[in-house]
Parts: sequence; C-alpha cells; structure tokens
Amino acid sequence: MEKWVVTAKRANFQEISETFGIDPVIARLIRNRDVTGMENIRTYLYGGLDELPSPWLLKDMEKAVEILMDKINRQRKIRIIGDYDIDGVTSTYILLKGIRRLGGNADTYIPDRITDGYGMHQELILRAKEDGVDTIVTCDNGIAASDEIASARELGITTVVTDHHEVPYEDVENRRIFKIPTADAVVNPKQQECAYPFKNICGAVVAWKLVWALYERAGIPREEIWDFLEFAAIATVGDVMDLQGENRIIVKEGLKRLSETSNYGLRALIQANGLEDAVISSYHVGFVLGPCINASGRLDTASRSLALFLSEDAGTAARLAGDLTALNQSRKSLTEQGKDEAVKLVEETPVGKDRVLVLFLPDCHESLAGIIAGRIRERYHKPAFILTRGETGVKGSGRSIEAYSMYDELVKCADLLERFGGHPMAAGLSLKEENVNEFRRRLNQNCTLTEEELVPKVVIDVPMPLGYAGKELVEQLSLLEPFGKGNTKPLFAQKGLRVLGLRILGKNHNVAKMQLMDAQGCVTDAVYFGEAEEFKKFCESNDTISVTYYPEINSYQGRETLQAVIRNYC
Repeated sequence: MEKWVVTAKRANFQEISETFGIDPVIARLIRNRDVTGMENIRTYLYGGLDELPSPWLLKDMEKAVEILMDKINRQRKIRIIGDYDIDGVTSTYILLKGIRRLGGNADTYIPDRITDGYGMHQELILRAKEDGVDTIVTCDNGIAASDEIASARELGITTVVTDHHEVPYEDVENRRIFKIPTADAVVNPKQQECAYPFKNICGAVVAWKLVWALYERAGIPREEIWDFLEFAAIATVGDVMDLQGENRIIVKEGLKRLSETSNYGLRALIQANGLEDAVISSYHVGFVLGPCINASGRLDTASRSLALFLSEDAGTAARLAGDLTALNQSRKSLTEQGKDEAVKLVEETPVGKDRVLVLFLPDCHESLAGIIAGRIRERYHKPAFILTRGETGVKGSGRSIEAYSMYDELVKCADLLERFGGHPMAAGLSLKEENVNEFRRRLNQNCTLTEEELVPKVVIDVPMPLGYAGKELVEQLSLLEPFGKGNTKPLFAQKGLRVLGLRILGKNHNVAKMQLMDAQGCVTDAVYFGEAEEFKKFCESNDTISVTYYPEINSYQGRETLQAVIRNYC
C-alpha cells in the first residue's frame, strides 16, 4: 500500500524560468528540492569549485594543521586509523597521500570488521605505542572514542580526530551534555561550536579539508588539492550523503574527473565493471563501483581496496580490481540468502508486527547486516536492525525511515549496548546476546511512529501529461544531476492512460514494454522494470491506469525516441 502525494511548494516559477532560461517545470523541480533565492538557484545550476567553503572554517582546523606540520617537519611517525567502508577507505587514502606529499612519515591501519570492529580500540592504541607511533590521526571515526583517546594521551601519543558522525551525548536533568574526546584537535562539523556552514559532509570530505588546509599552509599549488576530488565524490555518494550544497558541487565535479581519472586503481575498477565507455553517474558509483570497494571490507580486508587506490602500475591495479569485482559477486549471493531469511522472520513470526524490526540472524555474515537492513527497510518501510552473532557477542546495523532518528533511539537504550554510533538514518551497534530481546522490546516500547508514518509515500514532483515531456525538457533535466539522496530523480505522474501492445521481455520476465495513450490520443513509448507479469495482469483487469514516471531519450541503432520509465502504477 502506497500513498501518492504531490509536492506543492510555491515560488515565482515564471520569473525563475526567464532568469535562468529554463522550462517552468525545471524551476518547479528546483524549488521542490528546497533550493530558494536566486543566488542559491544559480549555485545549484552552475556552482563550481571556487564556491566550496574554506577548510579553515572547521573548528580546530588551525590546531590540527599546526600539530601535523610540526610532526611532519620533525619526521615523527604518524598513523592514520580509518574505517573499513567506502568512506573510511577513501578518507585513509586522502590523508596518507596528502601527508606523504608533504614529506611526512605516515602509515595506516584500517581495523578489520570481524576481529577489530569499528573505530579505535584499546588494542590499537597499545599496538601504536609498540610500533613507536607519535601521532594518531583518525578518519571517519574517533568522535565516540573518548576512553581510547584518553588512554592514548596517557601513553604520550598525540591524537587528531577527523570525523563526521554525530557527537555522543547524554541527557541529564533536561540538559544535553555532549561528550567531545580530549584529543589534541577534533575536526568534525557536527560539533555545536563549529562554524562550518555545511554540516552533512562525509568523513572523506573532512579528511580532504584537512589536507587542503595543510597544502595551503605548505604553499602547494591549488591544482593539487583537486587531485582528491573524485575520491571525495565517491565517498559522498557511497556514504549516502545529501546531494545538496557543497556535496552537490563535489559530486558533480568529481564525477567529471572520475571518467578521466589518472588513478590506476580507479581506472582498473571502471574497466573491470565494463564502464570505460560510459558517462559515469552517481548511480554507477552507488550501485556498481562503490559496492566493489566496500566488498573487501565486508568479506576480506579493506586494505585490499586501499592497495587498489595506491597501485602504481596498471597490471597490479587490474589484478586487484578483478579480485574486488569477484568478491562483490560473492557478496551479492550471500546478501540474497540473508535477505530471504530476514523476510521469512518478518512474515512468519511475531516480530513482523513490530513497528521497529529487530531481526536476529545468528549465522549471517556480520558485514552484510547493513545491506540486508536496507533491503528490509525498503520492503516494509519500517526502521530495521539486523543483528548477527560475532566472535565477541552480537553485532548489528540499522537502517531507518525519515520519521525515525535511529541514533537518538539508540541513546535511549545505551544501557543495553556495548558500543553504538551513527546517524539518524543509519547506525551500528554491539550488545550481549542475552540483551537482544530486551533491546527489541525497548525500541518498540519507546517508538512513537504513527500508522501514517509507516505508510510509504510516493512523492510526485509534477502531475504532467506525457505529451509535455518533449526532447528539450528531457535534455534540461540533466541540469539537475547528479541525482541521489537529497536531490532525488524527478517524478512525474499522469492518470487515465490506456495501455497498448504490452509485451514482456527479459530472461527473468522483469521488463514490460508498451505504449501509453492519454485521453487526447497522445501516444508515448513506455517501459516498466519489475514484476512484469503482475503489471500485465493489473493492466488487463483495468481499462486505464495511473502511473508515476520519468521521461528519457532512448537511443537505439542511431534512432532517438522519447520513452517514459514507469516507477509506480495504480
């Protein structure tokens, strides 16, 4: 069951249209993405790298630069501690290359998902001390490691935190107390006192901003700062950041560079996935390249992805890219098995009636919990946690819906958890197995989601006749790219359509091709991807259908035709 709603945000669409030379429909789509004011619209359409905020606006940036420049100049040993996902690996790469470019003595350690878990641990601090490490720089982690950082300082290790996760807090007597680690510098835009204008950047962008500031201080040419742009773009898409403001510019410009990157590893990964002749989009990063980078941290060690990025010849890069692509195929198969098991729990046991789904899959590979949680969230439109049995207890990942702040709800259950962290829309946690049932009970007891909030909404940008979607309008839609979270692909709708000449294609019978005719007799080619047999039955039992759609130009054997891609129907 879906609820279709039309976005009805107001603006002077005609004025915007005339000012920027765009169709009024495009002006309306921009307003629907909460871009208001002529200057912000101009930035949205044409903003470039010169409009990115200065790294010096980040709290403690001056401190971090002073510390690291001193350590680099004195050849002190610096260890970068990253994370095993796409954001953590790219952050680690950016810091390592940047510090080494400045002549620094730096190495890295990316925790193993299974044996180490997320972020800094006491064991990593002790290992750093044994290895003669003078300074630890974290990336994509550290903000929740107060105890570990205090321990590092006691051992005489300097610590610089770069992170983007929520700052841990505790509510005491109607007052919220934030727990900032006592590191020598903490660079994280989520800190309350941080003046940085854009809070929702990923860990790799925070790391890049630190390298940017270091390069400026060292007098390195501005062009070299952009060498990390494609990595910042990959991480922004892969970590599902909102593609608005600064993130939109980073991804837009980074994707351009990605298609012609000089990095051997990225080039090899693009080739291994058959994308060398493609115009690489945010879709390719999110659903093709990104999962390959993540696969090493899920089923093997993330150091393989880092080694790919650090490759210095095409042969080594090709071998590593092939390994990661094969590993991702294995990951897909295991994910499908875990998803089927989770669906069975939802549909055949009482947990399926909960508003917050807590599903314990003891034998599932713990690295796949987040992906499966995302699939379950999409299928049932409920917040979902997938818990698995790890070597030292139960570990899990959650994925949420817009109306439910996952991180805030975990704070209320902190007494049941060993560790946790994350965002409103995603979180990771560990707990003792005996606390699993109580965790599920408590989350649902505290849950304030209404029935309406649990009904998935299909948000329509513009109810628009198919006949209006001409070639010029479709070409102008590219001005809105890249699409992703916070800048979704536009969705149009029309009702009262007759379906003509429907036929089912594809070896899995998952493509339906047809023509749609409106009440005025206008006929448009259309395609539906999904349960095609079910779609066909629906069309045969109804005289007319209503659809949501996205128009595109379909090129085949040199001939271009307009085609509507159907997203939803009723």
